[in-house]
Amino acid sequence: MSETTPTERELDVLKVLWELGEAKVRDVHEAMCSQQDCAFTTVQTLLRIMADKGLVKQRLEQRALLYTPIYTREQVSSHFLTRVFDGALDKLVLNMLQAEDVSPGEMRELERLIAKARRDKQKGD
Repeated sequence: MSETTPTERELDVLKVLWELGEAKVRDVHEAMCSQQDCAFTTVQTLLRIMADKGLVKQRLEQRALLYTPIYTREQVSSHFLTRVFDGALDKLVLNMLQAEDVSPGEMRELERLIAKARRDKQKGD
């Protein structure tokens, strides 16, 4: 992954693109502005900058630019894990559990997801 780290607003755009897949500026704008107030031109400028940075790719289709994220959510989170926690997943999880107010139900769900991941991993070996 590129050394370019997305800004907070760029992450907002990436979240929309991860949900939509390929999208026009208007689609991204509508999805982002359903949650917060933002101008169409702001989203358009963000996408242009993100294309220049190598975070999204663009293609022209009938006079409309379509944008697609270059990196998946998993690739970006893996990059974050490496940069912030030196790749130590246990440190990330422990940090999140200490930083957030996790309910007993959420803890049980995390345990269930870890157990499922463990089973899936063992099947793959």
